[in-house]
Amino acid sequence: MKTLKFKLYQHKRNRFLKRMINASGIIYNHCIALHKRYYRMWGKHLRSAKLQSHIAKLRKRKEFWQSVGSQAVQDICQRIEKAYQLFFKHNKKGVRAPGFKKVKKYKSFTLKQAGYKFLGSNRVKIGNKVYQSVDTF
Repeated sequence: MKTLKFKLYQHKRNRFLKRMINASGIIYNHCIALHKRYYRMWGKHLRSAKLQSHIAKLRKRKEFWQSVGSQAVQDICQRIEKAYQLFFKHNKKGVRAPGFKKVKKYKSFTLKQAGYKFLGSNRVKIGNKVYQSVDTF
């Protein structure tokens, strides 16, 4: 597994990437709201597979959500599930359930297999856009 971290400076050419990050934050908050609503209605924990199928249906209707790849959305759902499992396991130790995040403070999202391609010479293609970075390794 290869993990890379890029720092992008403020520039108007990054607005498409910023929109993807904002859409990821909105999806995250929507998933948290669904978890809370489901527990309030049924008294049970919402399964990750059910949440992922529901979000996949919603992505067909919400054009803004389609800017984020399907595997990135699945990763958001899996991170929320992992946080809830940690909460259930260590509830007595003071671990809190995952909560809402301000979309403005949402900084990143994870692209698993699809959605990006390394082009060489410090360039990466994310979605339909090509971004260039400075190699600082």
